[in-house]
Amino acid sequence: MAKSGKRKVRKNVVRAIIHIKATFNNTLITVTDMDGDTICTGSAGCVGFKGSRKSTPFAAQQAAQRCASTAMRNGVREVEIKVKGPGSGRESAISALQGAGLRIASIEDVTPLPHNGCR
Repeated sequence: MAKSGKRKVRKNVVRAIIHIKATFNNTLITVTDMDGDTICTGSAGCVGFKGSRKSTPFAAQQAAQRCASTAMRNGVREVEIKVKGPGSGRESAISALQGAGLRIASIEDVTPLPHNGCR
């Protein structure tokens, strides 16, 4: 029997949103189009880092470079960046995206802050 799986469709998107979630243990990077449909994802764990090395800025930089290359293969040239979380990989991931050749339109911090949280 032949495989009847779905073939991965390459999207041709010029503008995208990059969501960076920097926690104390890992850095997650998701590239979406302007509607919110995911183009590619990556993390420090996907690049090959384990344990406490996942939380380093270098691991975030490597993950961002891999996501940027995948996004550029899908036609992405200009990005908006939304950063969430208190982790150490925030700045290094942004600089890696800029170094990969993506044009950064805006950087926004979307870390949730309580307006007088739970009791």
